[in-house]
Amino acid sequence: MPKGSITNRDSFLANIREKIGGISAEKPIEKPQWSVTPQKNVLEGYDQDQLVTVLEEQCKEIHTDFFQTTKNGLADTISSIMEQYASSSVIYPDDSRFSNVGLDKYIQELDSCKWDNKNREGSVEFAEKADIGITFSDMTLAESGTVVLLNEKFQGRSISLLPTNYVAIVPKSSIVKRMTQATDLIHELAEDGKDIASCINFITGPSNSADIEMNLVVGVHGPIHTAYIVVDDL
Repeated sequence: MPKGSITNRDSFLANIREKIGGISAEKPIEKPQWSVTPQKNVLEGYDQDQLVTVLEEQCKEIHTDFFQTTKNGLADTISSIMEQYASSSVIYPDDSRFSNVGLDKYIQELDSCKWDNKNREGSVEFAEKADIGITFSDMTLAESGTVVLLNEKFQGRSISLLPTNYVAIVPKSSIVKRMTQATDLIHELAEDGKDIASCINFITGPSNSADIEMNLVVGVHGPIHTAYIVVDDL
């Protein structure tokens, strides 16, 4: 049998569907229609400026540094963060948004690595030693201070997980109220037949744990410091 091949999948899934009520592609699960949806009323009526304020206040609660700038000031803001975090090496994704805002040239002049899907092992090895990982946030949840990354082959999840520090570039337009809106947007992508990343990361500040005697320790199993840069004009 070839390595990685799948056998008897259809009969296996058909058996599961039968056991849980005869669900099939021809008879999909019907989404319930709730008479009350309080989750959609949170931060109702807030505009983007108000959501930025909510995000900034939440960043204080999740031990995350908050910055706000314009496209022209983005490189200087990143330089300031790197100095604050005593950092020199950077890993970032093969993402056209970096060149669109003029960051590619700036980052290439640093000790940097652009994620290379053809050399994943080399990219992961660099990420393990990198001072900072930088990505764009695809969606940003104001209520919880969460950035959403639609990771795919040009943006390995190691970029945000392995370096000592993590920086998220947050387009102001990407900020939504809460998880409710994020899941709605992902559902819409699926309904429209759009390709969705197989790995979606929800990152809320630096890594932390309170497992030991309920004492919060930041930077346990991932980035020690996290910074969000809200960019007004992207």
